[in-house]
Amino acid sequence: MDLFIDYGYLGLFVISFLAATILPLSSELVLTSLLLNDLSPELLVIIATIGNVLGALTNYGLGFWASKAVVQKWLRMSEAEFEKAEGRFNKYGLAALLFAWVPVIGDPLTVIAGILRVNLLWFVILVTAGKFLRYFVVTSIVIS
Repeated sequence: MDLFIDYGYLGLFVISFLAATILPLSSELVLTSLLLNDLSPELLVIIATIGNVLGALTNYGLGFWASKAVVQKWLRMSEAEFEKAEGRFNKYGLAALLFAWVPVIGDPLTVIAGILRVNLLWFVILVTAGKFLRYFVVTSIVIS
């Protein structure tokens, strides 16, 4: 994590992007450290949000262009688990994308959105709203 912190805004962008994939990284830790080092809270929230949304768009693209079998292997999901996740997504609809930031479920959610060919504009709007709100709340807690 220190490497990302050392690079400031760029480091936050990179880890925010990578954390939106299936890599087990925490952009919140880097964000918090940079906030405590007096970097601009507004700029940090914007950069983290952009990086994280671009990572989610990468997941969407993988789901959109890869075969279902490849995605299942990538996410390490059985056919039953995949159908269950797809069913949950269909049950809760597009609003589920507001929770794309949630650890463990968020990354597969964005891949499944790609597989299901969710409207890209709605995907970007909802994912951005959820991720921005998460970074805004973390920032508000840290600087208060």
